[in-house]
Amino acid sequence: MKITKFICMGALIALMACTGQPKSDITLLDKSAFETTVDGKPVSLYTLNSGNGLTIQVTNFGLRVISIWTPDKNGKYADVAIGYENIDRYLNNNGERFLGPVVGRYANRIANGKFEIDGVEYQLPINNNGQTLHGGLTGLDMVAWNVDKVTDNAIQFSYLLPDGTDGFPGNLKLNVSYTLSKDNEFIIDYKATTDKPTVVNLSNHAFFNLKGEANGTITDHILTINASYTTPVNEVLIPSGEIAPVGGTPFDFRKATAIGERINQDNEQLKNGLGYDHNWVLDKKNQGTVELAVTLYEPTSGRVMEVYTDQPGVQFYSGNFFDGKTNGKYGRPIAFREALALETQKFPDSPNHPNFPSTRLNPGETYTQTCIYKFSIKQ
Repeated sequence: MKITKFICMGALIALMACTGQPKSDITLLDKSAFETTVDGKPVSLYTLNSGNGLTIQVTNFGLRVISIWTPDKNGKYADVAIGYENIDRYLNNNGERFLGPVVGRYANRIANGKFEIDGVEYQLPINNNGQTLHGGLTGLDMVAWNVDKVTDNAIQFSYLLPDGTDGFPGNLKLNVSYTLSKDNEFIIDYKATTDKPTVVNLSNHAFFNLKGEANGTITDHILTINASYTTPVNEVLIPSGEIAPVGGTPFDFRKATAIGERINQDNEQLKNGLGYDHNWVLDKKNQGTVELAVTLYEPTSGRVMEVYTDQPGVQFYSGNFFDGKTNGKYGRPIAFREALALETQKFPDSPNHPNFPSTRLNPGETYTQTCIYKFSIKQ
């Protein structure tokens, strides 16, 4: 693995957000390990810095979040995102496809790969237990996005998803930006327009472990989800259409609770998901506004990650399919429940459930979404 270590000096002060002390425990991946072409478009690795202690690395291949470096309560840095060390592993992976990318055009699942718009049925490719997951066989995670603008703390991407890709109607014009704020917020802004009625549900599929990549289970992380309801699923994780209260169930995270405290209870929904792999219906004060949805806290390191969103739901996945057969970017196996995802989005299979928030996008309309992952420390 090719890596480069940066120490505070000269122009690198801004890059590493140094505040007078060397951050020699930050180990950045070398961009040359990510330089290639996909479908004739250049792919590379980009490093962004908040200027206040948060550094991330991303690639325009699927807009993957590769690394997130943030300090613990003692000032020691760790990479809290799960990923691979070079582009070849993303292009030819035999492990987890959805490590860190933007997923769509429909994040999450669509039952039997079918939905209707104005009486016309659309058939999508099946890629997960008889369902369509995260857009299908291609999806936004397996393409090279255009890089439109790069600064020290932000990057802007665009992509045109052609009509008929993975069976979806409409030429979908997409713009996504990644920005790091001085408050150590990782801000993701999405925008999309279409020339035909279609469905759109975008999300980011970054995996986190606030101890650092492959540094142990996430079941001892303390989780709070501001949600009084979930959307229960069947054995292939398709919602029934019910909006079910979390009270008295293992899905009640309205008060801070260790993820592992109830994850192995004898509960049908936990059995269906092999743990947590469900959509929570967020308690929104004002629909469409950016509000705090989730707080994740790791007691040993003191790291805190807050998730803010304007979306009505968040999918919490507790890493139930990691099995230790795939190594992360530092050569250590990613074992069972050693990473989690918190995907802000509309609900799974919404096109087939009229009572769910609509994911339809018409010509002349603009889809927008903002998701913020904010990192801080609790002493």
